[in-house]
Amino acid sequence: MTGLDEHLPILQILVPLFGAILTAFTRSGVLAWTIAAIASAIAPFISAGLLMRITETGKPISYVMGSWAAPWGIEYRVDLLNAFVLLLISLIGLVSIPYARKSVATEIDSHKQPWFYTMYLLCLSGLLGIVITGDAFNAFVFLEISSLATYTLIGLGRHRRALLSAYQYLIMGTIGATFYIVGVGLLYLVTGTLNFVDLAARIGPAMQEYPRPILAALAFMTVGISLKLALFPLHVWLPNAYAYAPSFATAFLAGTATKAAIYLLIRIYFSVFAVAIPFRQLPVTEIVLVLSLAAMFIASFAAIFEQNAKRMLAYSSVAQIGYITLGIALANKMGLAGSLVHVFNHAIMKTALFFALGAMAYRTGVLSLPSLSGIGRKMPVTTAAFVVAGLGLIGVPGTAGFISKWYLALGAIEHGWTWLVFLIVLSSLLAVIYVGRFVEIAYFREPSADLAGVREPPPTMLLPLLALAFTTVYLGFDTRLTGGIATRIAEFLLGGFTS
Repeated sequence: MTGLDEHLPILQILVPLFGAILTAFTRSGVLAWTIAAIASAIAPFISAGLLMRITETGKPISYVMGSWAAPWGIEYRVDLLNAFVLLLISLIGLVSIPYARKSVATEIDSHKQPWFYTMYLLCLSGLLGIVITGDAFNAFVFLEISSLATYTLIGLGRHRRALLSAYQYLIMGTIGATFYIVGVGLLYLVTGTLNFVDLAARIGPAMQEYPRPILAALAFMTVGISLKLALFPLHVWLPNAYAYAPSFATAFLAGTATKAAIYLLIRIYFSVFAVAIPFRQLPVTEIVLVLSLAAMFIASFAAIFEQNAKRMLAYSSVAQIGYITLGIALANKMGLAGSLVHVFNHAIMKTALFFALGAMAYRTGVLSLPSLSGIGRKMPVTTAAFVVAGLGLIGVPGTAGFISKWYLALGAIEHGWTWLVFLIVLSSLLAVIYVGRFVEIAYFREPSADLAGVREPPPTMLLPLLALAFTTVYLGFDTRLTGGIATRIAEFLLGGFTS
């Protein structure tokens, strides 16, 4: 790597971070959006450059701060796994920012808009930092940066319950961060290092002398990260946070925040602990499996009976996270690949769904399902895009969601659990009910008088939605970016796996 290419890892963080500093000093919402748009447009090119470099060389990229070499100094380390997630997060930021212009202008007071975009860029910087850092404590720092920005994004919503939702998330997020840092502290006490690669090398010998502190560290970190990724039953903050945040914030967070936390869980499990410990013998795999199944069914049932459309999709997110963690619990090639594929696919589909609801709220001002009766006749393109993404959630063949569940089913068969395939299919049928409920309301009921003048949203909101809906179908046929890379990542992660 030469020239500017050499500094791509640090630029991945600095570009949105400096953008946040600039927007903090502006007083114009338009100027703040422009700065955010430029930063969001640059980030995917950096991520793509890193991914291309990794796929070409097959070697991780190590970027150290100053003259302090790893493991003593802070290291940004990029391999195929985090390059994949970096690209996902930055792409969601890129597709979201055109949508933000009209949506934020409508939902956020003009004098608060620069601050809103500052928080968005800080959140983006923190999420990218979680993924790119090779240091356990530095991951905690970025986790808190993104979380603090997220609390503000949620709290800026106009609904009176937005502040309460932000406060609830703050409490839960603080508890999760505390659990995580306690785990990191225990690991540091017994190994003397915070670097992920160095931790993986030292945990094995340390297990001989200090098994209980290391297992306690694993438990603390699992609980802490699970709170951040909203694994059932630690998801209680998520429905209100998604429901009462501004539409743009909900869509962006649904596509990125939980995905960064899932990445961190995969990194801790497979790149650190599983290198030295008989991972399948740990009780954590069975616990994650049970909680994943509970999420898939219980959260889906909650979505079926929910009257608020955003809360319905929020519970759906909890269920879909269950599919992702299910593949992690399987801990085999196909299962882990299925998790990674669904990380990408769910981000695309759920962002599209929240975009569609945000567009409906932009035109109608309501998000109660009964109030959206007949919306399919007034906003046919928007509603059709919602349905396409909804079919992806169900896992209909020809959509991205089908590919995710196919990999998970193969992982279950590879593990010898054919009964699990039945549960994956059965839980998918629950998604048919809540997506079908929306379809029935949107298309088979007469529009109310309140929807008389409703029309499609502006192009800046509609085009990102259509792009994601198209991608949902495209990734159902071309799996090179998802399945192909995810399989390589799974092979890489399981290469040092102790079974």
